[in-house]
Amino acid sequence: MIRLVILDVDGTLTDGGIYYSEEGVEIKRFNVKDGLGIICGMKHGLRFAIITGRKSNIVMRRASELGITDIYQGVHNKVESLMSIIAKYRVNPDEVAYVGDDLNDLSVMEKIAMPMCPSDAVEEVKKISKFISKRKGGEGAVRECVEHVLRQNGSFEKALRKFR
Repeated sequence: MIRLVILDVDGTLTDGGIYYSEEGVEIKRFNVKDGLGIICGMKHGLRFAIITGRKSNIVMRRASELGITDIYQGVHNKVESLMSIIAKYRVNPDEVAYVGDDLNDLSVMEKIAMPMCPSDAVEEVKKISKFISKRKGGEGAVRECVEHVLRQNGSFEKALRKFR
């Protein structure tokens, strides 16, 4: 059973674009469907963490809105962050899912039970993913991945009933 879902940001929670305002402020676009999926997952026993190669205050803000407290930014070695997170929560790699989209996610995805990706992930990531969302990054892919985990855990129908 999956107990922990770790998310990359750029290309999974966002479309991978980096936008700057005229003043040089970085802007990212997040999808509310992903957010609701994460909140629903939390209400049904999943923990969430973020590991991303870039640093951004916007990521901290979005994570805070969603109740995600384990945020690792500016990470070059994602496996080290993975090991810190699984030690903190005392979970085994076979209880971990990861949503990634690019080459820098491969090292983590090869070490956990359920690697997943958006439909527009690079081919190398798709090849090792056990679930590929029909949606692109930033367009509800994370939501589909969370729903897949809930289905695998046998709790999706229970989660769905809360909305009826």
